[in-house]
Amino acid sequence: MKTESLRRNDLSPSAFAWYLQYLEAIDTKNLDAYAAHLSEQCVMFMNNTGPITGKQAIVAMLGPYWSSFASMEHDLLTILGNDQEWMLEALNHYVRHDGKRVTLRAVAITRRGADGLADAVRIYTDPGPVFAEAESA
Repeated sequence: MKTESLRRNDLSPSAFAWYLQYLEAIDTKNLDAYAAHLSEQCVMFMNNTGPITGKQAIVAMLGPYWSSFASMEHDLLTILGNDQEWMLEALNHYVRHDGKRVTLRAVAITRRGADGLADAVRIYTDPGPVFAEAESA
């Protein structure tokens, strides 16, 4: 994960530490660590799909999705909001299974409940370039 480009961060140090662990679970494609950050009733929207309701359903969807590319790294740009709900603007650097590198601009909105776990996640990006057929040589 890259934080060198983070221009603004409205989160408290403790909420930011929690969020970095959450994002690290994504960057390492660690489903168990990611699930530990979600409430049982969490609802996720990805672009125009959704809702995906419940921790188990989210993890079941993310497993195959995360397997569809070799790696991903968040490059944080801006975090606006408060410790209960915030918006992240980031560049997501993907490596496809064919070795091609793709960078996508993304926005994610995360809300944490009183238990400190994410109960709503909304992700907006155009993943098309990650899955486009490899260009012929």
